[in-house]
Amino acid sequence: MSDHQPGILQPLPAHATYLQFDLQPESDRAEVVAALQRLQTVVDGNHIVVGVGARLSTFLGANIEGLRDFSGIAESQVNLPSTPGALWIWLRDNERGTLVQQQRIVQQALAPALTLQQQVDAFKYADGRDLSGYEDGTENPQDTHALAVAIDANGGSYVAVQQWLHHFDKLAAMSREAQDNMIGRRQSDNEELDDAPASAHVKRTAQEDFEPEAFVVRRSMPWSAGADAGFYFVAFATSFQAFEAQLRRMSGAEDGITDGLFQFTEPLTGAYFWCPPMKEAQLSLDWIPTSFV
Repeated sequence: MSDHQPGILQPLPAHATYLQFDLQPESDRAEVVAALQRLQTVVDGNHIVVGVGARLSTFLGANIEGLRDFSGIAESQVNLPSTPGALWIWLRDNERGTLVQQQRIVQQALAPALTLQQQVDAFKYADGRDLSGYEDGTENPQDTHALAVAIDANGGSYVAVQQWLHHFDKLAAMSREAQDNMIGRRQSDNEELDDAPASAHVKRTAQEDFEPEAFVVRRSMPWSAGADAGFYFVAFATSFQAFEAQLRRMSGAEDGITDGLFQFTEPLTGAYFWCPPMKEAQLSLDWIPTSFV
C-alpha cells in the first residue's frame, strides 16, 4: 500500500536543510539506480523528504506524468531564474546537529552517482515569520484540505522551490505603512488591509481569486548564509498549475503589475520536483522502469 511522505504535511521543524543534487556526467543508469536504492534505506519520509527532478526521470527512462523542469514564466516583468536539478531533499529536525548527520548519510548514499549542487540551511523564525517580520502562510490549507491540495490519489506530490534573497537595506528604507501596503497585511496584528494597493502580495496571491482556485501547501522557511539571508519558498500541490498561476500574477505577466515583494527581495533559483509516495515504510522506487532495478 502506498502513502505520501508524511513530512510534507507535518508542522515546520525548528531547523531544515534543503539539498539539490545533480547527476555526475559519467554516471550510468545502473550506478544511479544503486544510489537511489541506498537512499531508499535511510529515507523515512518524515525527517527526510525526497523529490525527483525531470532530468533524473528522463535519464532513467521513467514516465512521471506532469513532471517537467521550471522554465520561467512567459512575459514576466521580473527575472525568474531556472535552476533545475536531478534530486531535491528536505532534511527536517528540531536539532541542528541531527541535520548535519542526516546530510552526511544522504551524501554517502548518493555518491558518486549524484553530487551536491546546492545546500540551503533554514530555520523557523519567531512564530513562523519571514525575516521581514511578516507572518508567512496565513492562508495555508489545513487538515483534510491540505491533504487534498498537496497529495494526489497515488500518494505523490509536486513541489516548486525558490530561494529568495532579501535586500534588508531596501526594506529598512521603507516606512512601516509602506511595508504593510507592500504585503497587504499589518505586521503588528497580521490583519489584511482593505485598501491595500493592487500590487500588495496578499492581493497578488489570493488563492481563491484564481479560476480555477490556485491553492498550494506552503512549507517555506527563512535561510541564512554568512551575511546573506532570505526565504526558501516551498509549495506542494497535485500539479504545478496553481504555483504557476500565482507566479504569473506576481511577476506581472498577467496584467503588468508586479508583486510588491520585488521591491526588496528577488528569487535566485527556481526548480520543480515530484515527491514519490512511500511503500511499506520505504520510499517507493516503483516509478523506475523495471529494466533498471
